[in-house]
Amino acid sequence: MNRKCAIVVLISFTILIGACSKKHHASKTLDTGNVELNKADTLSVKKVVTSKPKYETAKVIVVNDSVARKSVDGRLYYDLLGHRYWKNYKDGKYYLFNQSMYSNNDFKPK
Repeated sequence: MNRKCAIVVLISFTILIGACSKKHHASKTLDTGNVELNKADTLSVKKVVTSKPKYETAKVIVVNDSVARKSVDGRLYYDLLGHRYWKNYKDGKYYLFNQSMYSNNDFKPK
């Protein structure tokens, strides 16, 4: 009885190993047989390029101060679509960041 079970397990294991080794690999060449292909018959592949829409960023926006955030040095700023706007305390509008804001006294709180 023990010998019969061992033979059944051995045969099953052999069939399993043999079945796993027979994988089908598709050929990389086009097998056309006796059919001749014209240039018009071949398929052309067109590359479709999808781009993100480009948004124009406004240079000046008007924002309520209650939704703006305060930086470490006390200035108010607002983030919109990945751009940071800083408050001009002279006219109350928010301007897109540029380097001249550091030295301009209009962007510093009083």
